[in-house]
Amino acid sequence: MTLAMAGGLSVAAQTAASASTSSAVRAAADTCSYPYVCIFKNGTRIGQFQDVTSGYQNLPSRPSGPNLTVQNTRNDDVAYVRLSSGSAICIAPKKAYTVNSGTLTGIRIDSRSTC
Repeated sequence: MTLAMAGGLSVAAQTAASASTSSAVRAAADTCSYPYVCIFKNGTRIGQFQDVTSGYQNLPSRPSGPNLTVQNTRNDDVAYVRLSSGSAICIAPKKAYTVNSGTLTGIRIDSRSTC
């Protein structure tokens, strides 16, 4: 799942950008093993989380996009990332989320299997 791209891109540009994002997500998944939820900035892992929690774990580094990917390698647990805007994004098991803009402030792993 990725944030919507800015309007005005040609179909070819959108396809190239999508392929680039997919490559980055695959590369991130290669370095984040089960049962972690990992955060990558420019392809470098900057954090990983494993514990199911009832509340958000604050992210003191407050990473921001672009080129920020959250990879959920868990088989049956969703992960929520909280943005500085106050909104939260749910990441399904074995999926990734790319942050094109915005700042992450927290993460929570939930034992539910669907968003």
